[in-house]
Amino acid sequence: MSTRIETEGSSTASTKRSYGPLAGPTRWIDDRIGLAGLAKKQMRKVFPEHWSFMLGEIALYSFVVLLLSGVFLSLWFDPSMVEVEYQGAYAPWRGVHMSTAYASSLDLSFEVRGGLLMRQIHHWAATLFLAAMLVHMLRVFFTGAYRKPRETNWLVGLALLQLGIVEGFAGYSLPDDLLSGTGLRIAEGLMRSIPVVGTYISFFVFGGEFPGSDFIPRIYVAHVLLIPGILLGLITFHMLLLVYNKHTQWPGPGRTNDNVVGYPLLPVYMAKAGGFFFVVFGVTALMGALFQINPVWAFGPYDPSKVTAGSQPDWYMGWLDGALRMMPALEFTVFDWTFSLNVFLPGVALMGLLFGVLAAYPFVEQWVTGDKREHHLLQRPRNAPTRTAFGVAGITAYGLLWISGGNDIIATTFGVDFYTITRTLRILIFVAPVLAFIVTKRICIGLQRQSAETVLHGRESGIIMRSPDGAYSERHVPLAPEAAYALTAHDRPDVAALPPATDHNGVAAPHNRVQHARARLSRFWYADDRQKPTADELEQAHAHGHDDEPAPELDSAQEFQGVNELGLPRRH
Repeated sequence: MSTRIETEGSSTASTKRSYGPLAGPTRWIDDRIGLAGLAKKQMRKVFPEHWSFMLGEIALYSFVVLLLSGVFLSLWFDPSMVEVEYQGAYAPWRGVHMSTAYASSLDLSFEVRGGLLMRQIHHWAATLFLAAMLVHMLRVFFTGAYRKPRETNWLVGLALLQLGIVEGFAGYSLPDDLLSGTGLRIAEGLMRSIPVVGTYISFFVFGGEFPGSDFIPRIYVAHVLLIPGILLGLITFHMLLLVYNKHTQWPGPGRTNDNVVGYPLLPVYMAKAGGFFFVVFGVTALMGALFQINPVWAFGPYDPSKVTAGSQPDWYMGWLDGALRMMPALEFTVFDWTFSLNVFLPGVALMGLLFGVLAAYPFVEQWVTGDKREHHLLQRPRNAPTRTAFGVAGITAYGLLWISGGNDIIATTFGVDFYTITRTLRILIFVAPVLAFIVTKRICIGLQRQSAETVLHGRESGIIMRSPDGAYSERHVPLAPEAAYALTAHDRPDVAALPPATDHNGVAAPHNRVQHARARLSRFWYADDRQKPTADELEQAHAHGHDDEPAPELDSAQEFQGVNELGLPRRH
């Protein structure tokens, strides 16, 4: 057998190989850019598999649907505030004067083939986009996926959520119908409530007195060009950080901080992701076809002298509307400036406070716990009781604000006094989150104790034994190694000790107050936690015979592939 060696610049040709039609252009590009090696490495990058990881994918694919449907709508929508007399297909509004923006919205709904379907797909995709982002960030929060080195990605996610809310509000304001105009009137009031400069901001945004003639064209440019461009850039940055920092994974056998167990991007994960995109697109299209949303023809054109009875914003703005309704009247005047705190505090300051706290939380937790390590394994919510309790308390407050946003609908539907609902919610907004925090933390600690007892003594078998002295007890079955690993694959946090008040020379220690505050917060964070069993505790459990009891015999009907219902490995 002969071997042919070809060196650089050699004129001899090796055995000819057949290439596909794209081989020539691809090789030409690679010779000049050299991305083949990098692309090959990234195409083989491993991603873990878990259903909760698909929440972020739903948000991503909803954004793609938004872009596609938005391009279609932009071809027919006219964002002009010029007044016209409507003579279109929708008979109830013929002869009525309205803005060109509202008239083009009606034309899109009734005269453009497929226009109403695309409008509803676009609106449902926006709702799904924000919902998926919110639930995805809750998953990140409750599992500790924001910890080092992913603090930057957490901040990027918060920016995406804020921009998504602004983009959604801008989108449903464009048709210039009575409902969206009511929302814009509220937004204008929020701007004016900003002390000293509020009026100037309102005049700048609306081009004069509300509603003006410039706002819809301006917000159209922001909605279809500026904000989507920023969102696209942030999503790209978010994905690059995901690839660079590698994906988090749930703890389990063979999974450590130094590896990723899953499937490669190409071909397995890419095929699954592609199929999931079409599932998301199909569900969104089905919702757009079957479920009506934002029927602008039912509201009529915007008139500043009118307000839609029972008007409700989209769900992601409902909590803000609820805060405005819940806030008591609080307004005063200093010189010639009016300070409307009943609008500014719930409408502007609350949003800044919310996202400020969320942005600072990873760094505050890192300072309190003193944990500067990198984390690539997720935490079960029960193993971080304080964080989980904070999250549930926040969800409780959000839900109460959301309910307050519909207090008029609740009052008329159930025949309850409107002011009674409002007063009750004002009390609950301070009481309910605290109760939710306490109850959630106790539940998490109880689940920690249950997990520790399960690791130490095994699972209950359902078999009752009677001792010679007549006492009854239940036989426990050893826990499967895989299950025991999953229950104990987390760190054992240390509670920071109070620092000494003075140094060895008797001089007051510097920064003592800060260290005392950190120690007290650390005790609040971890003091009540039930830590996972130690090696000594496991040895004592074995010494008492809890884990050495033989497993009960099972017939063939009780066995199945994997681990049976008693936690025993399957028989061979």
